[in-house]
Amino acid sequence: MEYHRVARSGQVPDGYVRRFYAGELEIALARLRGTVYATSNYCTHLDCLLSSGKLVDEGIGCSCHGSVFDLETGDPVAPPATEPIATYPVREEDGEIFVGITGEDVKAGGPRRRKPLQHETR
Repeated sequence: MEYHRVARSGQVPDGYVRRFYAGELEIALARLRGTVYATSNYCTHLDCLLSSGKLVDEGIGCSCHGSVFDLETGDPVAPPATEPIATYPVREEDGEIFVGITGEDVKAGGPRRRKPLQHETR
């Protein structure tokens, strides 16, 4: 696992979620009640950006359909999502935020926007 510097501490105020990159991996970085969390940036329901959502008491809420995910485990705590999101270890040192990722994280993560449907041509 390699830790990547992704942001200055002040870039993620308490109660907010923002999009950043850890190397090639797009992540949502959130601070809730003083603790910084890193998750994948795409909801497992319909691939909406979690960094466009809001933090709620239970975790990170998706702005598209209201799914909520636990920030520590990635488990869905409110529907419609039923699959967990990825979570990554975070270190905050000397005013900087670092996120730990592996090569497998990069392969499994990254933008998962669905490709447009290919219409048959006649």
